[in-house]
Formats: sequence, structure tokens, C-alpha cells
Amino acid sequence: MADGAPGGPVLRLFVRLVRRPLLPAVRLWRRNIQLRVVAATLLMSLAVVLALGFVVIAQVSKGLLDAKEEAAQSQAAGGFAVAQEKANTPSAVDGPDATDNKVGRDASTWMNSLVKQLASGGQTAFEVVALGAGPDAGGQPSGPFVSGVKGARASGNVDPTASVPAALRRDVNHATGTFKTFSQIRYTAGSGDKAPEPALVVGKRLTDINGDPYDLYYLFPLTQEEESLNLIKVTIATAGVFVVVLLGAIAWLVVRQVVTPVRMAAGIAERLSAGRLQERMKVTGEDDIARLGEAFNKMAQNLQLKIQQLEDLSRMQRRFVSDVSHELRTPLTTVRMAADVIHDARVDFDPITARSAELLAGQLDRFESLLADLLEISRFDAGAAALEAEPIDLRDVVRRVIDGAEPLAEHKGTRIRVLGDTQPVIAEADSRRVERVLRNLVVNAVEHGEGRDVVVRLASAGGAVAVAVRDYGVGLKPGEATRVFNRFWRADPARARTTGGTGLGLSIAVEDARLHGGWLQAWGEPGGGSQFRLTLPRTADEPLRGSPIPLEPEDSRANRARAAAEAAGSQASPKAQQGPGRGDRSPIPPRSAVAGALPVPADPTALPGSGARVVARPADPDQAAADQVAGERAAGAEQSASAQEDGAGGR
Repeated sequence: MADGAPGGPVLRLFVRLVRRPLLPAVRLWRRNIQLRVVAATLLMSLAVVLALGFVVIAQVSKGLLDAKEEAAQSQAAGGFAVAQEKANTPSAVDGPDATDNKVGRDASTWMNSLVKQLASGGQTAFEVVALGAGPDAGGQPSGPFVSGVKGARASGNVDPTASVPAALRRDVNHATGTFKTFSQIRYTAGSGDKAPEPALVVGKRLTDINGDPYDLYYLFPLTQEEESLNLIKVTIATAGVFVVVLLGAIAWLVVRQVVTPVRMAAGIAERLSAGRLQERMKVTGEDDIARLGEAFNKMAQNLQLKIQQLEDLSRMQRRFVSDVSHELRTPLTTVRMAADVIHDARVDFDPITARSAELLAGQLDRFESLLADLLEISRFDAGAAALEAEPIDLRDVVRRVIDGAEPLAEHKGTRIRVLGDTQPVIAEADSRRVERVLRNLVVNAVEHGEGRDVVVRLASAGGAVAVAVRDYGVGLKPGEATRVFNRFWRADPARARTTGGTGLGLSIAVEDARLHGGWLQAWGEPGGGSQFRLTLPRTADEPLRGSPIPLEPEDSRANRARAAAEAAGSQASPKAQQGPGRGDRSPIPPRSAVAGALPVPADPTALPGSGARVVARPADPDQAAADQVAGERAAGAEQSASAQEDGAGGR
């Protein structure tokens, strides 16, 4: 493994260099359906033409060779019969020495004359070769010398020993009958370097005029058959190329007629999605493509009408909310003045009337807050909210928020702790909006913390800053972390609003975070509290890639179970597995584990869309180890919907 490690970067670099020129072609292949269809048609056509060509060539070749073999065997059989007849009747052999009885009995002369006579009837249709009985591949005796014909004789400057295969000679020497094989006719040096020719060789064992055995071979050239087969191959190849190109062109034309309207529809759909609702397809004809275009145009027309209606309705709603909010300010101011007078004079009233005056003043405060929130929401809906960003230290903002929440915290018996405030946490942000977000988070944490500690963490890393507010109250049930930012949403409808909230605080907070280009995300587990995390870019208009603070706190049940499982030889106690009791102070992680005490790397999983996570509460403390798996599964389901993408809402 170690020896091959140095080659890894080199191999990856080589792969990248090879892939880089291919990327445009791969991208074109993926995006162009016409190219894929034409290429597939060409490949399939080529495969069919090749298969058909191989079959046709094989059949033609077999037919030519079968015909050649049949004719060659017939002609060779006649030659063998003539040769044997001449051996049995030597006087029949023509030649200048045929009348001389001594010469007529000379086997060598007789053999020369026989080869010439047999080859003269071929007229270049075949050649004749005579070999002595029992020679090896070199034409020499391969055993006890056999008297009679010695040496090798051939017509037409044929090299007899090189043209007749050794395997055929062995078959002829060791058996009776006629044998054939395919070989090449090779010529001697005196033939002018004539190239070898394919041939069919037919041989048989015969006897000469002295009764001694010898081998006679007929060599039939296959030059004409080879030329005919080559001509057929060229013809089939030419026709195949023409057919493949023609089929490719036909496929291109056919697919183009279908793809062009689809591409037109895709382009118009893109322009429709960009807001150009007046775009329509050009429809010609009455075929299926024309029907598709008509249906597309009708859909676009209906879509434009519906969107226009929704825009008008939304505009009317926003105008109504804005107008009502503005119109209510005048009578509300009058009612407020009258209520202040009554409230100041409540000491002169009887107890019931005095209490009514106090309730009136409190509800008027809530009414004014609701009107202010409605106006703010209407500005967000209308896109009129403006960001006044300037470099601020989030520690100062957190201190002001905590100072304002201290009276409520003292009333609830809650301590607010701040971690990670030893170093400046600077970001370009709108101080008023960030303070409003943090005020909502801290007040909600105190209200729902059930008297336990509230921990505020600050951290800065990379190009992001974050503030997390952690409480140890009732927490959130599965699915609630995605709805907590909805307008007027409440986790427990029966729960009283002791702080006089309007139900729009978190909705406005998430809009403020989005206006900064940041995230406002929630996590919670039943009975284990919740954590809200505000992440902002350190520089305005800088995209976020992560958050310095994990969304799930380190003291969650799943993280504690994971830490307990990783600790070798240690077992978590039942008390450590459960959440803190009402009378206990909330567990605070050690200083080294707190985000902000040391530089914290950005969380790569904290992306826009992974903003909500809820972990189910275990039925038994001993099952805390199983919470890790359940928590990871719940994370995959809950983080699919970001708190940024939800509507606004209050907790």
C-alpha cells in the first residue's frame, strides 16, 4: 500500500488530463438527444451491415471453394487415371525416346515427360508436381531407399517441395486414395520473383513404369476465386457504408422533426420560468407535434392568467395589510392617549376598574407591537425592506439583548450565560435587525426554558459568524423545527403568552436573517430543549459555506451517547443519559468544547436547506445508545426543509 501511494497523485493527474478534453464531448452527449439517437442508429446499422456482410461473404466463399474443389477433384481424378494408364503402357508415353526400349524403361525420363504432358492440358488452370515415394519435407528419402523415381519434378517453375505441404505428403505416403488440402504455390528463383498464390492441392500415390511408387500432385490456383471474393467484399463494404450513412441521415432528419419542437418548447418554458409569460410556441400543421404545441400554448395562457390573478390577489392582500395597519394607527393613538389617562388615574378607581385599566394598557401595548410587526411583514412581502449594514461587534448586541431580557429571566428563575465572548465577533450587519432577531431568540428561550439555564454562544470562523441560543426546556417535537418559523404558529396552542408575543417574531427574524444573506435554523429534541442558530456572513454579500457552530449542540442525547460509546471501558450512568431535572442547573460543556473559545472550523453540513433537526425522545434511558442511529435518520428527514425556506412564524 505504501509503495503504491506515491503513484496515486500522478495517476489522478493523468486521469484529469485525459478527462479534460473529453468533458465537452461528454456534456454534448448528455444534453443532445438527437446526437444520441443518430449515433445509436449508426452503431446498430453498422452492426447489422457487418453481420450481414460476414454471412454473405462466408456463404459466397464456401460456394466458390466447394465448386472449385468439385471441379479440381474431377480433373485430378482424370489426370491420375491417365498417369497410371501411361505407367502400365509405357509405349503410350510420347517423346523422342519412346521408340527406344532402353530409354522408355528409364523412369526419370518417363516422369519428366509425364509431368510435361499432364501439365500441358491445364493451360495455366493447374500445375503438376511429382515427388518420389517416402520423401520428407526436403524431398529426400526418409528411411530405407526406395528404388525408382528419385528427386522432384514440377511444371511451370513451381517449387515442388515448398508448394506441397508436408502433412499432405504424409497422408499420401501412409494411406491409399486421394487427399486434398489448401496451400500456396511457391515458385523457384528463375520465375522472376513471382508471388505465392493460394491453391488447392490434390495428391495420390501412383506407380511408375518400373512399378515403383511415387506421389503425383495437382495444384489448382485460387487466384480467380480470390479476386472474385475480393470484388464481392469491396462491393458489400461500399454498399454497407452507403446504407449506414443513409440510415444515419434518415435518423437525423426524422429525429430533427421531433426534437426541434421539443427544443423550442424547452426554450419557451425557460423563458416562461424567467417571467416572460407572453411567450408562445409556433404551431403549424395538425399532427401530434402541432397538438403538443397547442396544448403547451394553452397551458402557458392558463398559467399566465393564474399567475396574474395570484399576483393581483397578493398585491391586494399586501395593500390591505399595509392600509389597515396605517389606518389603525390613528385610532390606536387616540385610544392609547385615553388609556394612558385612565391608567394613570387607576389609583382613584375601585379594584375591579383599576385592574381593567391595567389590562387595557397591556393589551394596547400588545396591539401596538402587533401593528408594528404587521407593517414590518408587509415591507418584507413588498420587497421594500432595506439593509443598513455596518461593521458591528455582536458581543455588544448580545449584551444589550441580555440586559433587556434580565427582568423576564429573573421572573422565570433563569440564568443567561454567554460563551465565546472573549474575542471580538465582527460582521457587517444591520445592528437593529440583528438585535431584533437575538431578542426574539433569547426571550423565547427564557419563556420556554422552564427555569433552566439559557446559553448564548458566539463564534467566528472563515467567512461567517454565528450566535446560538440554547435552552433546556420542553424542546421541539419531530417536525416542529420546520414549522416554528411559520406565521402565528405555536407549539402548544393551549400555552399562554406571558410575554405578550404576537406570533410573528420568528417570522420576522428569519426574514431579517435572509435579508443579510444568512441562515436562521432550529434544532430540538422532546424534553431536551432546543437551539436556534443565527449565521451571518462576515462581509456583506459574501456567500455562506458553513457555520462556526454546529446546529446540534454537543450536550444533546445523541452526542452524549456517541461520546459514551467511544469512551473505552466507560459506561454512561442513567443520570447522564437523561436531560437535566427541573431543579438542576443546565449542563454546560467544558470551555475547550465551547464554540468560540478556540477557532472552530466551519460546519460543512450546515447548508441552506439543512436548518431543522428534531431528535425523538427515547422511551428508556438505557436506549440512549440507540439514539445516535435514530438521530441520524431523523436528521436526514428533517434537514431536507430549511428554516430559511419556510414561511415566517412565531414560537
